[in-house]
Amino acid sequence: MTRLVRRQGWVAGLLVLFVVLLVITRLIQPGYGSGDFGSLVRAVLPYAFAVAAQTIVVIAGGIDLSVGAMMALTSVTAASMMDGASEEYALFVVPFVLAMGLVLGAVNGMLIVVTRVPDIVVTLATLFVLQGAALLVLAAPGGAVAEWLRATIVGTVPIPGLPGISAWIPKALVLLVVCLCIIWIPLKRSKLGLSIYAIGSSELAAFRSGVPVAHTKIIAYALSGLFAAMGGLALTMSTG
Repeated sequence: MTRLVRRQGWVAGLLVLFVVLLVITRLIQPGYGSGDFGSLVRAVLPYAFAVAAQTIVVIAGGIDLSVGAMMALTSVTAASMMDGASEEYALFVVPFVLAMGLVLGAVNGMLIVVTRVPDIVVTLATLFVLQGAALLVLAAPGGAVAEWLRATIVGTVPIPGLPGISAWIPKALVLLVVCLCIIWIPLKRSKLGLSIYAIGSSELAAFRSGVPVAHTKIIAYALSGLFAAMGGLALTMSTG
């Protein structure tokens, strides 16, 4: 238990800081309530996924400048596909957009590995390509989002007998935590996760240790694309 606290102490520190800032906000603005907090979390949700997308690439020793453009493309793709479609059709759109992000991220990784061009150059180039593609998909504001999909980030998670606490637990926050845990925790504890950390520390040392550097780098960028697609969907749900 002591070891866990020592290793994850920074998480507790961030939570304490968050609570302190929330208390200060309420003191400065007494009218600030759970509804305002929920709106804030919904606004931050796409950026949180963008941070997750960039984090995994940075851990692998790279950088991805195309995350924002990838979010934009997946967002407008989802909004366009759901515009005028049935609610059930969104059940197809969500996995399609996530797979799209996964593939786009993998393409980034393959271009970097095959061409040996610095990642900052490759992802800058794909940024412009993806931005152009997003404009082709949706040149002007528009699109729609399924009501059930939007409902996943609007409102709070009910806790029987604890309505006061429930009001401060937005669905958007729960969705973010669940998505990150489903992907990040197994990854960090797996051989792949160790390989990502290894190539980020020293590509040469990782290669000499038998780590498949090229394969690992492609997967890291693919996972970055997956998180970017989640951010794109979150953007659609927030603005649709």
